[in-house]
Amino acid sequence: MQATSPREFFEKVLPLRFKADKAAGVDVIVQVNITGSNGGSWTAKVKDQTLEVAEGVYASPTLTLQMADRDFVELVNGKLSPEKAFFTGKIQFKGDIALALKLRETGFL
Repeated sequence: MQATSPREFFEKVLPLRFKADKAAGVDVIVQVNITGSNGGSWTAKVKDQTLEVAEGVYASPTLTLQMADRDFVELVNGKLSPEKAFFTGKIQFKGDIALALKLRETGFL
């Protein structure tokens, strides 16, 4: 399933894409801030092999990602690799890169 907007990704695509079996031992709170006309802020919590997504801002997340809405949709639809997004400055990232890579295995990015 392809996402047409960040909201659709968080509400419909991510819950279907999440691989709980790959999330063993992952305990993270990710703040995702999307800029642009389809932007917004979402918090995703992965703990005990479950995913919980909520709209809004979390005060002290483990990881923070910021992207433009168009780039984010390309990223989650596989048209832009996380590595290319990072090295071209399309994604701003704060936190443990190893944890971000682990999240990728769960279907998050």
